[in-house]
Amino acid sequence: MTPDSIMKRKQPRFLRQPGPFNPVRIKTESSSYGRHIWLFLKPGETLFDAIVNPLTEFNVRAASMTILGGNFENLDYCVAPPDPEGRTVIAYSKPRHAGHSYMIFGNATLGTSIENTPLVHCHAAIRTKNGDVMGGHIVTEQAIVGSKPISVLVTSLEGFELRQAYDEETGISLLQPVEIDHHD
Repeated sequence: MTPDSIMKRKQPRFLRQPGPFNPVRIKTESSSYGRHIWLFLKPGETLFDAIVNPLTEFNVRAASMTILGGNFENLDYCVAPPDPEGRTVIAYSKPRHAGHSYMIFGNATLGTSIENTPLVHCHAAIRTKNGDVMGGHIVTEQAIVGSKPISVLVTSLEGFELRQAYDEETGISLLQPVEIDHHD
């Protein structure tokens, strides 16, 4: 089978969101500055706590992060196949247990949940103990940092927050940028 024949057989999947069309497809905010922080995730902590606790000390409520790789004592992840019920385009799977794993590379976002608590959304590529390479949405509250600190490059998002909010078009909750009102 040649690469050309494979390309002819693989058609892109057409995704139609279930809700009403929103012409403002991407909501944006901008900032004139952002702080750069080199964070080391503490061994034995959850990925969630190892990110949220030190960033709270820096008064960072929203950030974009690159996780540079490292061992996890425990790691669970989800994937997002098409929603079998058709209510949304995708639906997260039940968590898949990867156990002791190595995170090859990850991207995480710090924001605020619907319950007004910190939220860490993380996607990563991982290598399991038996050598399989997997990827998906990391369950940050259950991922336990291994015996050595893991480097994370953090860019704070200043002047606005990322807040989880229900999106009518997609039918799921998404992180949305919200300008901070400084005139309280």
